[in-house]
Amino acid sequence: MAEALLKIGELAARAGVSIRTVDYYTTLGLICPAQRTASNYRLYRGDDVDRIHLVQRLEVHGLPLEDIARAFTAAPADTAAVLGQIDTDLRTLQEAADAASPAMHGLLLVIANRVHSLITIALQLPPDLPM
Repeated sequence: MAEALLKIGELAARAGVSIRTVDYYTTLGLICPAQRTASNYRLYRGDDVDRIHLVQRLEVHGLPLEDIARAFTAAPADTAAVLGQIDTDLRTLQEAADAASPAMHGLLLVIANRVHSLITIALQLPPDLPM
């Protein structure tokens, strides 16, 4: 049985966002219409509700929408480079924390907690998330 496609208003209602948000996310490439009707209306997959929620969680944690869009369109070969950069950044953070004054140590702890939170979100991404 074919998946039922959603009009923009239906997608917005299910995701709990405005039609304008869906339109903006589409413009940025965060979500893409599955197809268009004969009248040129955009139709979206039901999975786009989950994707909108993921984008919102990432944005709450401080990731700019443009960075999220780039991550969604990154080729699998880019994953190794991204993981390498994360490893380098985490080592730099650890070195800074080791050398930090007591006042700065608290700030670095907050940053480290944010990083761990983002990594936790990334690990929860379904492997079959439609890109």
